[in-house]
Amino acid sequence: MVVNYQLKPSTASDIVSAPMMNQNNIFRSTRWRLTVFYTGVIGFLFLVCGFGVWQAIVHAHRVTLERELKSVAGNLHDNLESTLRQPGKLENASLRYLPSLYIYQNSNWVEIKPTEPHRLNPIDRGDYYIRLLDAGGDPIAQAGIEPSSLPLRRLAADSQLIEDRLGDRYQQISLPLSLHDLDGKNSLWGYIEVGRSWQEFDSYLTSIRLTILWTTPIIILLVIAVSWYLAGLAMRPLYQSYRQIQQFTTDAAHELRTPLAAVRATLESLTRMAHFSEAEARDILKVIERQNLRLSELVSDLLFLSRFDRQIKLGDRYPCSLQDILGDIEEELAALALQTGITLSSSFELTTPIIVMGNEEQLYRMVFNLVANAINYTPTGGRVTISLGYNNQHALIRIADNGIGITPEHHAKIFDRFYRVGGDRSRHSGGSGLGLAIAKAIAQSHRGSIHVQSELDKGSTFTIQLPTYG
Repeated sequence: MVVNYQLKPSTASDIVSAPMMNQNNIFRSTRWRLTVFYTGVIGFLFLVCGFGVWQAIVHAHRVTLERELKSVAGNLHDNLESTLRQPGKLENASLRYLPSLYIYQNSNWVEIKPTEPHRLNPIDRGDYYIRLLDAGGDPIAQAGIEPSSLPLRRLAADSQLIEDRLGDRYQQISLPLSLHDLDGKNSLWGYIEVGRSWQEFDSYLTSIRLTILWTTPIIILLVIAVSWYLAGLAMRPLYQSYRQIQQFTTDAAHELRTPLAAVRATLESLTRMAHFSEAEARDILKVIERQNLRLSELVSDLLFLSRFDRQIKLGDRYPCSLQDILGDIEEELAALALQTGITLSSSFELTTPIIVMGNEEQLYRMVFNLVANAINYTPTGGRVTISLGYNNQHALIRIADNGIGITPEHHAKIFDRFYRVGGDRSRHSGGSGLGLAIAKAIAQSHRGSIHVQSELDKGSTFTIQLPTYG
């Protein structure tokens, strides 16, 4: 009895389309949350760094101005003090150090014309002012710029930052002026106050503030763009993993559905039969047994790969002879090769045993999958060759065939689970699409690798590289 069944078109994509849309929304909202988080972190770091740079700029300029002011005040103090003879009175020799000099008389400022050329000094640049005060702190004279609305009397502090009623700031230093007697005694002549306008410095700070104000929106947009990009990079592995899981679920469901549908169709045919013979019953049981075996093998392969994914140790490791393993595989698959009209042969470069540390059953399964795959995809009259070599403390196992071959764009994907070149699901080979994935997992668990070289219609060569033992 022959039982025919026909599968309905796959609706797996329809089934997962709604969850996929929900997942896309979740990924999008997660990416936005990551973007907000990254923007907050980067923005906070930017603010901290910007504040630190701002403080460094302000401090550096302030220190430079204060150092320059102290130098100017010190030089003027020394030069003027050497010309003073009477308390509270300026000598003609003092005038050459004081450009644009005004004397305070009767609550007014009277300009004094110099009789000698001024000595070149920083006061001529127009940023400084000088005030001469008597011992009581009352004004005597002033030179340089004329600050607006600053107090005339001496301030208590020797060095301070002051501000007039117009909001202009000045850094000022006050130093005592002494008279030196012939007897070596010193008496107080008065005080000299040297100040510098901070208008240029404040203008510079204002320009920086305006620059920051105008560039901040651009920087925020750049930070958001960078955060969105970084969030995408962070989400990419997760999204790829989800897509792989989704594809794996779809493929696994398809693989499981095929034998289940066959069993269901067989049982439905059985229920429609009023009478059936013993031979027909045996045929039905064979179909069910065959599909059940297919299900068991698929579940077993999935569990095997799952254990590898979780890095669960599968079996003990001990020294294994590759010649013995390859010889057993050739002997077991000889009948299949003969049945399909394929010439199966082996070639060993060394007569001495090549030993690797591993699990013999897993190594056997790895090579068996590759050889069986080569036989299944080689047309009648072709050949499959198993060779074993040695290079740089590594064993090299090559399985070469002159079958249908694989185009280069599929080389990196053929080891993926359930992957078939061209999406072929004809099942003409009877496989589940897990053989190459299992072979790669076994090779990697033995600290080895698998590579493929193939051209369409010219055949394929799979090379297994394993570290040798001893």
